[in-house]
Amino acid sequence: MIETNVSRHHETFLQVIQSYYQLTKPRIIPLLLITTAGSMWIAAKGEVDPLLLLVTLTGGTLAAASAQTINCVYDRDIDYDMERTRHRPIPSGKVQPRDALIFAIALATISFTLLAVFANLLAALLAFSGIVFYILVYTHWLKRHTPQNIVVGGAAGAIPALVGWAAVTGTLSWSAWLIFAIVFLWTPPHFWALALMIKDDYAKVGIPMLPVIEGTTATVKQIWYYTLVTVFATVLLVYPLGASGILYAAIALILGGLFIHKSWRLLQNPEDRAVAKELFLFSISYMMLLCLGMVVDSLPVTHNLISAVSNHLHFIG
Repeated sequence: MIETNVSRHHETFLQVIQSYYQLTKPRIIPLLLITTAGSMWIAAKGEVDPLLLLVTLTGGTLAAASAQTINCVYDRDIDYDMERTRHRPIPSGKVQPRDALIFAIALATISFTLLAVFANLLAALLAFSGIVFYILVYTHWLKRHTPQNIVVGGAAGAIPALVGWAAVTGTLSWSAWLIFAIVFLWTPPHFWALALMIKDDYAKVGIPMLPVIEGTTATVKQIWYYTLVTVFATVLLVYPLGASGILYAAIALILGGLFIHKSWRLLQNPEDRAVAKELFLFSISYMMLLCLGMVVDSLPVTHNLISAVSNHLHFIG
């Protein structure tokens, strides 16, 4: 009997941990971290301090988790009505809103302290501003009032790139702002592709996402335009800024070509949700691989290898 009670308590404890973990929307966070890492590696010219990397990624994770948790508290009314979100911890009754809010405040406090003490104050302030922007500007002001919500709100998802750069340098350069802009411009085609798949859910709860208000055709046109501008922006890191080199340029152009191709396919088949899903899934891989390209290109060993190959070709010539 005692063993049974212990087993039940253990199972209940794990369920509570899982519920709080789900509040943070953990599937979103890795994408934010990869943009942070890409920015850090370029800022550090390929030689990132391992402790600083760990601290910055941990602080960024906690900040993002805090923002997502508060978002869950704020959106608990519409989450209950949407099929996709009905089983989240708050609408399903597994976590009380007050407890979730205390959890979010604790996460934000630890994040700020960690970054301020072990990185610098600018990085800490930027991470905290991301939480404030996501909650007040996107969740509270934009999300329920304008179809351009994800355009302006996308800035919150782009702030981690600034956090990464600031953690390394203590400042923000043009290159940092360009990486911010790349993520900012990428967000609309990424998110609108998802919105096309679940627009009925958004319409049901009165959220004015672009596909609901402007329709599918107008949305895929916007996706097409933003995709083109995003790919163009990625090349600016190479020229004129010179923050990245030839390897990154090749990766950016290949990935950009695929992104444009998939966006074009959606433009030709606006009502095909399978094509929208394909674009959405690719957009995730696109950003992760693009940032990985930033990292690999910045490494000293990459520069040495490219230089050696160039010298060899020059010698043969």
